[in-house]
Amino acid sequence: MPMKYSTEFKIKVIRRYEKGEPIRELCQELNISQSTLYHWGKQYCTIQTKTRSYTPAEFDAITRRLKKAEHELEIIRLSGYLARVPLQEKLPLLEHLHNEMAELHSVKELCEALEVARGTFYNHIFRRADRRKYQDEKTQLMQKIKQIFDDSEQRYGADKIRVVLAESGQRVSAKRISAIMRELGLQSVRTDAKRLYKKLQQRRKRNLLQRQFTADHPNQVWVSDITYFKVKNLGVYLCTIIDFFSRRVVGYRISRCASTRLVTMTFRNAYAERGEPSDLTFHSDRGGQYISDTFSKLLQRCQVKQSFSASGCPYDNAAAESFFAAFKKEEAYRREYTSERHFQKSVDEYILFYNEVRSHQTLKYKTPQAFEDAYEERHAEKPCSDNDFE
Repeated sequence: MPMKYSTEFKIKVIRRYEKGEPIRELCQELNISQSTLYHWGKQYCTIQTKTRSYTPAEFDAITRRLKKAEHELEIIRLSGYLARVPLQEKLPLLEHLHNEMAELHSVKELCEALEVARGTFYNHIFRRADRRKYQDEKTQLMQKIKQIFDDSEQRYGADKIRVVLAESGQRVSAKRISAIMRELGLQSVRTDAKRLYKKLQQRRKRNLLQRQFTADHPNQVWVSDITYFKVKNLGVYLCTIIDFFSRRVVGYRISRCASTRLVTMTFRNAYAERGEPSDLTFHSDRGGQYISDTFSKLLQRCQVKQSFSASGCPYDNAAAESFFAAFKKEEAYRREYTSERHFQKSVDEYILFYNEVRSHQTLKYKTPQAFEDAYEERHAEKPCSDNDFE
């Protein structure tokens, strides 16, 4: 019966061999064959690098992981995905990674990974303070413009608001005020106010869903809403778009302003990410961002039908309300956010959990991702009829 040796014994023998003791003497002393000692060497001989020592098994495992990582990286590069991501989305991500992983990865490594020039990234960092100052000033100006607009009972236009601001010592051009009003969806009284009023009233009556909370396939009905949350005395707004078929969050965005831009950017990203679906209905409440001409015209250009909840009736938009209730109860109210970035990370992680991990009763306890995957599988397996080839 062959002799069994402990791992500790084998390692001690290999260490003696590494210190220079001849193989023949070791084999004679310990009464083992040279082939056995060579076999132990393959298992326990150390491979020395600049940073640490490895056993052959550890080194082989690292080599396999390296080959796999190189293969995955090659796939990412061949797909061209990184080239399609806008630079303005890469830069904030790079800044976040740099702040969180400065000790692990250099700026050069991070920039090369996301295919961004280091000079571009450094310019982004150096100009950040100026951008934040400009954004803070713009936020304050937006609040003042909205306050003056509301105080006039939505009567004042850009010129009159400019005069009110000048009287308080703040000089702003009417052109800039007009641009901010468009962004906020503010529209003063006009000569064609009656026609616009009738048009708006007609549009507001369009509730295409009528609480028929069903959909036959993905990208048939999207519902959207905006919620407010306070982070360190700073108000932030979260806009989400949910696919009614699978309850999947297909788009979301965070902003310090509940502006029309927040809604349009959220929709644009979701619309592109979902492959620009056709025959889509977009349902929301009657918030100023959703009924603005800018957003309505965007939906018209994309040939998307627009639907609105009845005034003061949150049940007409129950799916969006339900998501916000779940997010606040399961995530937001359980955290003490230290910054806007912390809140953004929390939202990112929760929506990933919501889409891919959290089961939904309305989906027969499947996740939104699994529910959509099951739909795709059913239709992929559906046989073609003769009519499909006519």
